[in-house]
Formats: sequence, C-alpha cells, structure tokens
Amino acid sequence: MAGGAREVLTLQLGHFAGFVGTHWWNQQDAALGRATDAKEPPGELCPDVLYRTGRTLHGQETYTPRLILMDLKGSLSSLKEEGGLYRDKQLDAAIAWQGKLTTHKEELYPNNPYLQDFLSAEGVLSSDGVWRVKSIPNDKGLPPLTTSATPKPLIPTEGSIRVWSDFLRVHLHPRSICMIQKYNHDGEAGRLEAFGQGESVLKEPKYQEELEDRLHFYVEECDYLQGFQILCDLHDGFSGVGAKATEMLQDEYSGRGIITWGLLPGPYHRGEAQRNIYRLLNTAFGLVHLTAHSSLVCPLSLDGSLGLRPEPPVNFPYLHYDATLPFHCSAILATALDTFTAPYRLCSSPVSMVQLAGMLSFCGKKVVTAGATIPFPLAPGQSLPDSLLQLGGATPWTPLSACGDPSGTRCFAQSVVLRGIDRACHTSQLTPGTPPPSSLHACTTGEEVLAQYLQQQQQPKVMSSSHLLLTPCRVVPPYPQLFSSHSPQGLVLDGSLKGAAVESIPVFGALCSSSSLHRTLEALAGDLTKVDVRRWASFMDAGVEHDDVAELLQELRSLAQCYQDGD
Repeated sequence: MAGGAREVLTLQLGHFAGFVGTHWWNQQDAALGRATDAKEPPGELCPDVLYRTGRTLHGQETYTPRLILMDLKGSLSSLKEEGGLYRDKQLDAAIAWQGKLTTHKEELYPNNPYLQDFLSAEGVLSSDGVWRVKSIPNDKGLPPLTTSATPKPLIPTEGSIRVWSDFLRVHLHPRSICMIQKYNHDGEAGRLEAFGQGESVLKEPKYQEELEDRLHFYVEECDYLQGFQILCDLHDGFSGVGAKATEMLQDEYSGRGIITWGLLPGPYHRGEAQRNIYRLLNTAFGLVHLTAHSSLVCPLSLDGSLGLRPEPPVNFPYLHYDATLPFHCSAILATALDTFTAPYRLCSSPVSMVQLAGMLSFCGKKVVTAGATIPFPLAPGQSLPDSLLQLGGATPWTPLSACGDPSGTRCFAQSVVLRGIDRACHTSQLTPGTPPPSSLHACTTGEEVLAQYLQQQQQPKVMSSSHLLLTPCRVVPPYPQLFSSHSPQGLVLDGSLKGAAVESIPVFGALCSSSSLHRTLEALAGDLTKVDVRRWASFMDAGVEHDDVAELLQELRSLAQCYQDGD
C-alpha cells in the first residue's frame, strides 16, 4: 500500500451495523473528495489504512473499502450482492457455463431515487453487462451527487430509507457482501433473533468457508495488517455471529488487534416482552464472548441503559435527532467512530490497534465506554482554551455506551481525540502584557492546551493519550440534517443561519476505562437473575444451555469486579 499504510480490515455484522457502517464509509468518501482542496489540511489521516486499490477487468483503477459485511436475506433492496463496480472472476466463470440452466426470479425492489442517481452519475451498464466507470477525481473518492435538473446534492429523505443500502455512497468490492440466506430481514418468521442462532451460522461449513475465503483474500494482499475493526449488532443473533467471528480471528491471526464495537439501536421497545428479554440475553452473551476474543470491546448506543429498565435516549445540546430512526442514530455513532479510531489511522506517529487496546485494557479491563461532544462547541472568535473552560469541571462528553451518567465515577485510562479546530484557534490570542485568565490561556500550543485540560479539569493521574487534529469530520449529504444554528464549518452560532448546509464539524471524543462499567455490568447480571430462562424456550432451543446462563452470570460479575473503584 502507498506510504507503508498499516492496513485495517473492517467487518460489519448485522443490519444496524450496516447503517453505522454506511454512514462511516460515506464520511470516508467525503473526506477523500476533499484531498485536493487547498483549504483542507493534507495527510493527517491515511485512507490506505481502510481502502484498497484494484483494477476492473477493463483496466479501470478502483479504490474500495477493505470490508466484509454480513446481513440477512432481503436487506440489500436494489443493491446487487456482487456490487456494480466490476465483476468477480467466479461470476464470469459461472456465466461461461454452457450447460442447461434453470432460472428462478424474485420480484425486484424498486430503485431508491438516491441510489439510482448515484449509479447514473458514475457510469453506465453496457450491453455486454460490463460496468463502465467514469473517471474518479484524484483516482479516489466520488464526485458530488447531483441530478441533471438541479446543481444541489440529492439528499435521501427519512421516509425513503428502509435499509442501509438506500443511502450507500460508496462502491463496494464484489467480495464485500456476504448474505445469510437462511434468515430473513423482513417479516416475523425466519428471523435471526437469538445468540445461539448466530453462533450456529458460522459453525456451518458454507458460511465458515465463505468468511475464511474473504478474509484470506483481503489479508493476503496487505503488506502490514495491524488488525480488524468489527462493527457488530449486540441486540439480536448477530451477537453470536460476532462471537464466532472474533474467535476465528483470534485463532487464525494471533497478535493482530481486534477492536469490536458492539452496536445497539434505541430506544427500547416498551411492552414487547420477548423482544426486550432477547435483547438483554443477546447483549449479555455478546459482551462476554466478544470480550474473551477481542483486544478491546466498546458498546455503542444512544439508549440510556443496557438492561431491562428503559431509560430516555441521550441528549446532545447542539443536535436535533429522532432516536427512533436508525438513519439518525447511526449517523451520530458513525461520527463518533470516525473520531475514536483516528489514532490508528494517522499518517505520522500513529498508535497501532494493539497499542491502543493495551493502553486501555490493562488489568483485564477489556471493555471501555465511549463519549463524544458532537459538535464541539466552538463559537466564532473563541479560542480552544475559552471553549474548554466553558465546559467546566463536568465530564464534557455525552455518554455513548448506555452506562448512565459518568459523573462521580473514576476513569482508569482514556484515549482522547479533538478534531476540526483551526490552528489559529488553538491558543489564546491575548494582547501582549495581558495576564492570562487561566493556565490554559498561557499554553503555547494546542496540544499543550488539551493535555493540561485533561490533567487539571478531568481526573488527575489518569493514563491519557490525546490527539489534536486539524481535520474535521465531514457531514455532507446523505448525512441527515441534524444541525441548527451552525455555520458550514460547524461553528456554534447564537442565531439561526438560514440557507447554509453544515459541511464539516469539530468533534471531541474519548474512550475510557471507567468504574461506571462496574455498576453497568452488575446491573446487567442483576437483570439476568430475574429472568426465568425456562419461559424463553425458543431462545434456549437456538443452542444455549441452562448451564451457559449460569456461567454467563459468573463471567459478567467477574468482569464487573475489574472495574471496582479503587482497584
């Protein structure tokens, strides 16, 4: 790979993971499109960590995510499983077959208008069935989506989005999409709803071999694979798929980093007892098994609780979102992920996945919490010291791990990233001779400002890793319009800004090994003890034994003990 990138392979497991992953890749694509813009800081984040280069059978250079995603039958809508960029050689071999053919046709999904415009903007499907791709500027990224009638970007509406592929902005490699045909995405029958079902999927030779083949394809072309980042649904049977996938990765790629993001959509489904109990059991089994085989595990959700007690979704002071829409929730989580993962995607002085996990997971603390300020509240004319002092002594981040209010808890170690602040705002621009109003205003670099803030305003003597990046987070369409009173660069304004779409935002994010996990995991174990698993025979029939639940409770409580304050 160019520049000696330390490659990362991404796995997306589940439908909500598909929503988060789609926003994530759309944001990466938007960042690629800015690579030639003189206003953008060059070279902070290395796209080759996440992307691979290739060529179509007709010599067209491609740049596609290094990605394997798994989802259920019916989740792709009008997107083809093999993608539309170029054909896999295996597919061409199948087409070359001259024997007798039997055709089975399913009713086609109507093209989403947004996806249809995306395809027409990128090329045409010729009469010989080959996708002719138009030139890509800078050979990376895609041009803005427009229709012939208007120069404005075509933005999908919430009502038009049924599945994640309805707003996918990026072409995928033919080996990216792996469909689990034995379970259905839609309807009440044939659902992948229990942990044991998910485990059994990757015990079947068909799916196990298919995943292994795809892993080998991507891994063998890497010069230096630093590890795997896994986006995995926790609330349904994909928690079991993730457990088996991480076990496979740990066995086959020992020494590589495995960072797992356990995803939970919100809010809770009140009054739906079976769905809530299954969610609880899947989350508990998933957390324990993923922790056993991962370098680091971080649950991510806008819900307020992992347990049975419904809590209101978290609030962002500068965002207006609908917690019932996966399109909204996944956009926020993807934005946070784009910030958390920056340390191991840097061009210079990167922290490897193994190093990041090692710093945060000492003494058995392999589960971490996440929090983010989206967007970071910088007003026009303010400096970074001004903004940080306005946050006060309270934890500046909105919690994103369904672990409740972090106030009064202890942080053992943290990785902090602040991005998107212009260099001119990093330090205080005081008139010579003016006494600095605080020690932060006396700092001479932005890095010093951030380090002092974490040391003084947050808990002292915490092992901290901090990064200050100029590169903002891109939030161009199809990112939902969640912002009000913001400039195009995401600055927080006093009044409304009419007619200006937000293009990028500063984000403040942190991963933390926190004592709040003690009460969260203990509460999760407490909820499990109240569940009579004999009443939920369908969950147990999926491959979980009664003794497995007893063992799960013991492991949850052992994990919780790692986070007791004072240890």
